[in-house]
Amino acid sequence: MAERTFGQIPGYPEGTTFDSRAELSEAGVHRPLMAGISGNARDGADSIVLSGGYEDDKDLGDEIVYTGHGGRDPRTGVQVSDQALRGGNLALAKSSLEGLPVRVIRGSRHASPYSPESGYRYDGLYTVDDYWHDVGRSGFLIWRFRLLKVPTVPSAAERVGEGRADYSAAPRRETTVLRVVRDTRQAREIKALYDYRCQVCGTRLEGPAGPYAEAAHIRPLGAPHDGPDTPDNTLCLCPNHHALFDHGGLVIEEDLTMTGAEGRLTVHPRHRISNEHLRYRREHYRAPEEEPRPAARTTT
Repeated sequence: MAERTFGQIPGYPEGTTFDSRAELSEAGVHRPLMAGISGNARDGADSIVLSGGYEDDKDLGDEIVYTGHGGRDPRTGVQVSDQALRGGNLALAKSSLEGLPVRVIRGSRHASPYSPESGYRYDGLYTVDDYWHDVGRSGFLIWRFRLLKVPTVPSAAERVGEGRADYSAAPRRETTVLRVVRDTRQAREIKALYDYRCQVCGTRLEGPAGPYAEAAHIRPLGAPHDGPDTPDNTLCLCPNHHALFDHGGLVIEEDLTMTGAEGRLTVHPRHRISNEHLRYRREHYRAPEEEPRPAARTTT
């Protein structure tokens, strides 16, 4: 099997079109001839194809809410059972954890104004910003992945600048940022309330410029979660527990005890935390039990 490549494929810049899945595979832009996700749980996902497969997909151009694979009737394409966090779904989750770029290819059958009129088009690199489970339109559990476009870097031929210098430049490598830490006025107030101590472990990080902590939103901001930037939706956490919280490794129960950490969440008397937001986080980010629910009945 060819070595898995993350990032751009030399010779195939963003905007390159292909007539078929076979051409995509031959070029190495998306290797599988059938599967929409290329990758595995060990390495991560290197590419996906949007080709009109899942009813819960949302394509906003630079932001995509992508439905994971599994649970569909192969004859009708209808969702008939729950999806599990394994195979390609687990590969995309791995890419989120590692900050790996994912090549996105759109097909003409994908119902989106951003799709090509025919064939397939490579539309650049995206990062897997978040992943969670939800109940889809057909009533079954699905895994959803929010992908955000990585800004395009001009090629050497497209750049305008001075001529080549006599010195050699240090080698560079492309990297991606795993998380965006938002620091709003509300967030700063919560961190100050806790004296920059993590509500989970009590750690206070001190640097030359002062203390450091991160504000974690319980119900994520923006669509499709639509969480508010308010104190009752904000926690003060250290970077380690923030990362665990974001990826489902830390769950806060109704009585403020925690799964993934010992003890109870520390809550300041002047800080009211919304039980509704905590419940939303548990329902969408706690790993669901793998026991499949019965398939929906169909009538003829």
